[in-house]
Order: sequence, then structure tokens, then C-alpha cells
Amino acid sequence: MTPSTETRARISPQQVHETLRRHMLTDGFEMVLDLEKSQGSWLFDSLSQREFLDFFTSFSSYPMGYNHPKMKDPEFRERILLAATMKPSNSDLYTTQMAEFVEIFSGTLPPAFRGHLFFISGGALAVENALKTAFDWKVQKNLRTGRGEKGTKVLHFQGAFHGRSGYTLSLTNTDPTKTRYFPKFDWPRVSTPGLRFPLTDEILAETAEAEERSIREIEAAFRDHPHEIAAIIIEPIQGEGGDKHFRGEFLRALRSLADENDALLIFDEIQTGFGTTGRYWCFEHFDVEPDLFAFGKKTQVCGIASSNRVDEVDSVFRVSSRINSTWGGNLVDMIRCQRFVEIIQEDELLANAADQGKRLLRGLRTIAEGHEGMTNARGRGLFVAFDLPDGAVRKRVLDNLREQGLLGLPCGPRSIRFRPPLVVTAEEIDEALDRVETVAGEVLPG
Repeated sequence: MTPSTETRARISPQQVHETLRRHMLTDGFEMVLDLEKSQGSWLFDSLSQREFLDFFTSFSSYPMGYNHPKMKDPEFRERILLAATMKPSNSDLYTTQMAEFVEIFSGTLPPAFRGHLFFISGGALAVENALKTAFDWKVQKNLRTGRGEKGTKVLHFQGAFHGRSGYTLSLTNTDPTKTRYFPKFDWPRVSTPGLRFPLTDEILAETAEAEERSIREIEAAFRDHPHEIAAIIIEPIQGEGGDKHFRGEFLRALRSLADENDALLIFDEIQTGFGTTGRYWCFEHFDVEPDLFAFGKKTQVCGIASSNRVDEVDSVFRVSSRINSTWGGNLVDMIRCQRFVEIIQEDELLANAADQGKRLLRGLRTIAEGHEGMTNARGRGLFVAFDLPDGAVRKRVLDNLREQGLLGLPCGPRSIRFRPPLVVTAEEIDEALDRVETVAGEVLPG
């Protein structure tokens, strides 16, 4: 029996949390998102009947904010509705809509990555398939040289977050509750030489020393596990682990280490990618290219892009069903992502992300100068964060920011991260800074 309109509409905003709690854990925001009234950078909470300046953006996954006018284009709406009512299995049934998306999306990629694309629903599964690609490549190379079926380890970093699926559980090491009691592989993990800000000669020297230590650990791991390490994986900026930035020199050193040790270099661009840093892909800032990178969040269709280095063997991109899924991504997500690319280009949103990110970072640093305990303001584009004395102070600041109508996110042990949408305006940045200034005055010493 088809539910009546009355049945479908019977849950009021005041009943949402109570209803959901009967069936699932509801430890998110104590608000109810209104999908119609939310606009641009502003989330409307139908529970409190308030607007919030959204610098959370669903864990950095809303590039256009809410209800962008160009997302209301009738032709786009017709295309996405058709896909939503059908949902073909893209891995076996191809459509003109999918081909158009792939062609347009490939234009966001550096040329080396346009020949091998794989789409799947979920960022963790994107990383998972990048790892499978690396294992397949490395094991085949070892078999060809008579070393046997080996090559199933991944070198990764302290404070990494790469997901919560099978293989990625062995890489993620931020909050222990996300991996505790789940079976994991004992793969080599090395120290993370993150920068601190503002940069001084002393900090740069300390960072260079930390990079040397990390490189020594990497070299030792390759010696201790000869021919076993298939890949080095890193987030170009560690997100959940504390918004840790790296020098380009370090990322380029990883490129050399991967080449010298016959391993693939994988960048996890799930959170850093698709315009957040002012370029489509964060690694484009550093004069370095990986062998593969994973994308998700802001694209809202997840997957991996690979160079042709994997074709040194019969790669997973050339063997039928070696990596696959029923839906091969989601056609609705693809059509939506295509519209994102069109708007990013039409409205020059990469430049806007770079400009407004500088404005936000400059403002945070000015506020920090007047408030003891607010330190290490850092950012690239709209990937922005700052530190507080400890987790308890951070909670107070986040709670007070929410009372002021500004949403942010914790990361690391004591950082707050902001992830505004690509469409954020200078006026909205200034409004957010005013609210941060107010809360800093409430919580932190002057």
C-alpha cells in the first residue's frame, strides 16, 4: 500500500530526534536541517527556527552551500530527476548522462590522471580501491621477478584518517573508538612532520628535522619489509588528525622514496580536494604528482584517478571486474557533480576559495594576537583551522560559537576547523570573524 501524503508528512521538527532515537544513535547536532529554507552559506534549523552560518558544511562536502540558484536550472533538474527515478548500475549499463559527466569531470584532473578513473559510493571505499590497485600492482611485479606473492603492506602516518572500511581501518589512527576491537593489519606507521604557524626560521628548522626523522623511519620500514610495501599513502593536509600541513619538500621526498623503493604514492584528497584549497586538487600546490589519488566529499561522487604507472602490469583498470561495484558510483551524484564543475568554472569559485580563505585566515590570526591560548591559525584556501589550549576549552568555544550561530568542527586533540562552502562571500567571512571574536572574548584571556 502506498503511504498517504499525511503519513509521509507526520513528523514535525520537534519529533525528529525522538523518532530517530528509537532506531539509531543520534549524537549529531541538536538541530533539524530545513532543506528548503537553508540558503547559500546559511543553514536553517527548523527546530530552533534560527539561521546558522555553516562553516561545517557536512564535513566539507557542500561545495555550493544550500539551494544555489544555478542548481535550480530546469534542464539540470530534469536530468537529475530522471537518474533518481532509475539509478542504473553504471558498471555495466552506460548512459549519455554518465559519459557527459566523466568527460566534464576529467577536465578537473591533471592530464596524467585522465586515462584511469574508477567511481564508487563512499570515500573510504575510494581509498580501499586505491589500496587494492596498489596491492595488485606490487604483487604482480614481485611475481614477475620470482619473489613470490608478496606486496600487501601500506606505509602510512600517525594521525591519519583514511576511512573505516576493511583495509582503511588499518590506516586510520585518530580517535581510538573508530578502530578499537576491529581486526587490523600490522602495517608500518611513521611520524608526521606537520608545520606550525606562523612560520619562523626556528619552526622551519624544527620541521625539517622532523621530516628527516620521518624519512629515516620510512627508509627503515622499506628495509624491514623488503618488497612488501605496495604504497605510501598520505593526506596532502591531514584533516581529522588536526589539520596538519606539510611542506612541499616533504611531499616531493615521498615521491622520490616511492620511486626508489618501487612503491606507489597515493594521495587521499577526500577532504582536501575539489576546490577546497583554491585549486581543484591540493597536490597541485606542491609541484608533485602521486600515482593515484582518491576523491570524495565535495565531489559528492567518490572514486580514484590513476596515472599510467599502474600499467607496468595488467592493472585493475584493464582486467574486467578486478575492482567493481554494482552501482559504479551513483548516476545522481555524477549529474550533480557535473553541475558543480560547471558552476565552479562559470563563477570562478576556485579563485573565490583562495581569496576568501586568505581573508578568513588573516582575520583569525588578528583575533589570536589579542587572545591568549588561540594559536597556530593555519590554512590553505578554505581549509582553515586554529588551536586552543586543550579539548575542554575547545568544547566551550565550539558550544559558544553555536550559540552565536556559527558552525565549526573539532579536529585533532585541541583544534577547531572551518570548512566554508566555495560560494562563501567576503561579508560572510567577516560575519564569522565577528562571531569568533565575540566568543574568544567570552572564553579566552585577553
